[in-house]
Amino acid sequence: MDTEAQQTERDRSSRPSDSEDISDTEGQEGRSRFALVSRITEWLPGGRISLTLLVFLVFLLLLNTFVLRPFEIPSGSMESGLRIGDRVLVNKLAYRFGAEPRRGDVVVFDGTGYFGDADYIKRVVGVGGDRVVCCDKEGRIQVNGRSVDESTFLFAGDSPSTVRFDVVVPDGRLFVLGDHRSASSDSRDHLGSPGGGMVPVDDVIGRADWIVWPTAHWTRLHRPDAYARVPAAAAEGTHG
Repeated sequence: MDTEAQQTERDRSSRPSDSEDISDTEGQEGRSRFALVSRITEWLPGGRISLTLLVFLVFLLLLNTFVLRPFEIPSGSMESGLRIGDRVLVNKLAYRFGAEPRRGDVVVFDGTGYFGDADYIKRVVGVGGDRVVCCDKEGRIQVNGRSVDESTFLFAGDSPSTVRFDVVVPDGRLFVLGDHRSASSDSRDHLGSPGGGMVPVDDVIGRADWIVWPTAHWTRLHRPDAYARVPAAAAEGTHG
């Protein structure tokens, strides 16, 4: 009888299988996590309820810091689309990963140093290299020689602008206006200030994508088609 062969078979049968090793390891990790959660809930006043609330608050904090931020409309400068007290969700990822603000976008930006020590919400009318002029023979704003029909979002009864201007937007900056032109302090009012009333792209917090409050006013904010036919700045012979 081959005793060596018998011994080998016994050795094989006596060793736990690999799957049993993995299963046992996973079980130990699961028990360790459960024990950790149990210790935390014992330490926290309120136990599991407090832990759940804490995790939820951390989630909201991360969401507000990196993804979405609520913003309350402080004035009537963006009426009638955005009314005083409306709350919008600002998409903070809209201009990350190489994307840039586009004409027609409604953006929230930090105005410290050139608008005032606060955050503002306005519509982008010109981007870097654009020539923005007020106004053509019909009183419409022109961007790179193309007249823009703003009637779909301009406040009823307002003219596109009572202030005349002819500016070229520097690279990396934005020319912004409120939809309620007669009630808006925007790029027109700061043409003689440092920076010429242009908003640095780096100071843009994000794009306003949704009105979320009040619920009766809940809607998505879309980029209007008014700027779709505006040619690139190079078509006007401007830099950028």
